[in-house]
Amino acid sequence: MTAKKNLDSKEVYRVYLECDRHQGNAARQLGISPASVALHVRKAESGEPGSRTLEHELKAAKAEIKRLREQELTDEAVKKEILRVSNGAVSPPNWLTRSTSKAEHFAGVPTLFASDWHFGEVVRPSEIGGVNEYNVAIAKERARAFITVATDLLRNHIARGKYPGVVFALGGDMLSGDIHEELSETNELSTLPAVLELVGVLTWCIKTLADEFGAVFVPCVSGNHGRMTRKPRAKRRNHTNFDWLTYQILAKRFEDDKRVTFFIPDGPDAYYRVHNVRYLLTHGDQFRGGDGMIGALGPISRGDKKKRARNGQTDRSFDVMLLGHWHQYIHLTRFIVNGSLKGYDEYADANNFDVEPAQQAVWVTHPDHGITFRMPIYVQRKEKGEKTEWVSLPVSN
Repeated sequence: MTAKKNLDSKEVYRVYLECDRHQGNAARQLGISPASVALHVRKAESGEPGSRTLEHELKAAKAEIKRLREQELTDEAVKKEILRVSNGAVSPPNWLTRSTSKAEHFAGVPTLFASDWHFGEVVRPSEIGGVNEYNVAIAKERARAFITVATDLLRNHIARGKYPGVVFALGGDMLSGDIHEELSETNELSTLPAVLELVGVLTWCIKTLADEFGAVFVPCVSGNHGRMTRKPRAKRRNHTNFDWLTYQILAKRFEDDKRVTFFIPDGPDAYYRVHNVRYLLTHGDQFRGGDGMIGALGPISRGDKKKRARNGQTDRSFDVMLLGHWHQYIHLTRFIVNGSLKGYDEYADANNFDVEPAQQAVWVTHPDHGITFRMPIYVQRKEKGEKTEWVSLPVSN
């Protein structure tokens, strides 16, 4: 071991104290022998000027660090002290998984999948050939249409049986955010005012569903547009995201309403079961790639395979993955990709993507048959076309 030159007892003693009086660790850090450390320590503690002051200063610094850590506004403090949200383990309501006799004419448990609302963003029809328009007023109109049309179809058209409750899955990118310069310049609302407006809209959605179906289970994950950082993060992803803040405020609003149960995990994925179907809810921004031929199917299929392989090693296997992010409605056996409330926009047009109407996914999970009824809810207002026959043949010449 080569000894460092020009080491005085005060410097050695400082490192010795920082190493909690461990001579070996101090020796390795200083590049000298433990015996040399012991010699310097004896000199310092024998009364060398400044040595005792140094020890007191170091103790005072450690005490200050401890005090600051204790006063630090942690993620748990935000939930407990500011939002007053309980940190207890979430127990899914019994109606999600209980068996039901056929005599009850049980139709299953509906899921309404809400994601990619980009609340606060503006889409100008003049920039995309007039195929879509979006702003805060239209977002509110489409949110109301999503709930009312889905309820009408579930109640009056596809099944006349009983529903024990409904799942209202929130899949992220509920806010436009300002992660891109063009968004911060063109959004109708800044992020915090958008959060307040969005909370009001989602409060109406959840209360309406609770009044209609009697119970609502709300699993939530954050997207990438609501993040407070310029680059995506793996650590504390949710706790630096305005989607997460929106969900926590909603949970606070409904904490006294026993009909509503929120599930807001700290990680990027939410696992829950509806009868015998195990769901994994994620946003979908972890999957990247695609090409002009298969579009989003390539990265989504690869991502699904990776998640299944990973989760199979940690006892978190799932049957169906739910994701948004891609603004395309795709309902396959292994995964369900949600559309968007925003609809076609300037980014999609500039990249020559197919025109995808504004839509949100709905399906029913039956205890015996799994996923049965499945349908997109089209929320984009359309002009009424001419009346047509229920079936017809081409007119021959």
